[in-house]
Amino acid sequence: MSLFAPVLAIGAGKMGGAILTAWLEAEDCDLLAPGDLYVQDPLPARETSALLAKYNVEICATPELSKPPELVMVGVKPQIVTSVLEGLAPRLANDSLVLSIAAGKTLEDLVRPLGARTPIVRAMPNTPIMVQAGMCVLVANEHVSAKQRLLLDQLLGPTGSVAWLEDEHHMDAVTALSGSGPAYLFWLTQCMVRAGVKAGLDEELALTLAKNTVFGAGKLMMHSDLPPETLRENVTSKGGTTAAALDVLMDETALEPLIRSAIEAAIKRSKELSG
Repeated sequence: MSLFAPVLAIGAGKMGGAILTAWLEAEDCDLLAPGDLYVQDPLPARETSALLAKYNVEICATPELSKPPELVMVGVKPQIVTSVLEGLAPRLANDSLVLSIAAGKTLEDLVRPLGARTPIVRAMPNTPIMVQAGMCVLVANEHVSAKQRLLLDQLLGPTGSVAWLEDEHHMDAVTALSGSGPAYLFWLTQCMVRAGVKAGLDEELALTLAKNTVFGAGKLMMHSDLPPETLRENVTSKGGTTAAALDVLMDETALEPLIRSAIEAAIKRSKELSG
């Protein structure tokens, strides 16, 4: 028996498609049976269409459900969220849970077209959910039950890690740190590759070295009980090559203030987008 049945997914783009992939291909098939999933999207991504066809999941402009959905995941573009929710409202039961992954749309934005008592969860996932290694941060309105929170924890588990906020105002900081964060690491990787090439390495080798270094360091952090500061110290010999590099990176005018400024800029933009 699925955790929620039926489930309606509206929007099967990259992020929505990644979550659908995690759900359908999870080792625990009891999380969501394909027969309990319906997908609403007139133009789904090709990869998502192939995935859904593999599991015989219905996908169309307006799926016909035998009863109101227990869970609706809304993953459409922010500019059409309101119109989509207005069309969705008559199809919901009083306890139907709406999970929104639409960027920038607050709980207040979401509740207006749905009704004041609708259980709503706003989510901020990041792109590594595509490889089931993401971070998904959730915030709920007061109508979401403890049971619904627990079931959502279980259902989103295969996408990576899950955390809950009690104060929606912190979602801008979450967006800046976690939602946008993968791009910062991709840029750091690009910079490492360019530096390696300038130092004389073949570009393909430099890319392999940088990608594996970033991946390995991340995996080490996730599997270690030590904080990042201690892990950094453990790899830094006094007077060695790492120490020489860190003297540059840890200068008071170098990397840390840049990262802080970048996150502050992302928080500012997130607030602007949220209205």
